[in-house]
Amino acid sequence: MMPVDFQTAVSQEEEYLRKLHPTADDIPGCMSLLDGFFMCHVLNAQFKSLYRYGRMSECGDKLEAFKFCLSLKSMHPEQKRDAWIRRRAEGLAAKRLGRSSENVWEMRAGPLQNWPPTLPNDVAQSTESIP
Repeated sequence: MMPVDFQTAVSQEEEYLRKLHPTADDIPGCMSLLDGFFMCHVLNAQFKSLYRYGRMSECGDKLEAFKFCLSLKSMHPEQKRDAWIRRRAEGLAAKRLGRSSENVWEMRAGPLQNWPPTLPNDVAQSTESIP
């Protein structure tokens, strides 16, 4: 697979988001973004982040999304949808092209040698007699 540059990734994400949110009523409202910000600070979310990533969850991006939503209040609904889709597509593209926890693994070119390991005869015979 060829590596994708940032602008191509943004345009791909925009195309996907335009299909996912066909009208201005389909984008999330400011109150749901504020709810997401508050839910990020809930004890359960903090423990989950601590368990998964070894650190407390960072909720600044959710606050920025809420503030961005407030800045769109005076826009026409279609302009608001376009601005929201553009911002969201840039965020998703940056996340997709950035580092991932999946990057720590290297794909094998072939199967492991001597896997699964063969059992010695005495072990193989003793396991056959187990009911």
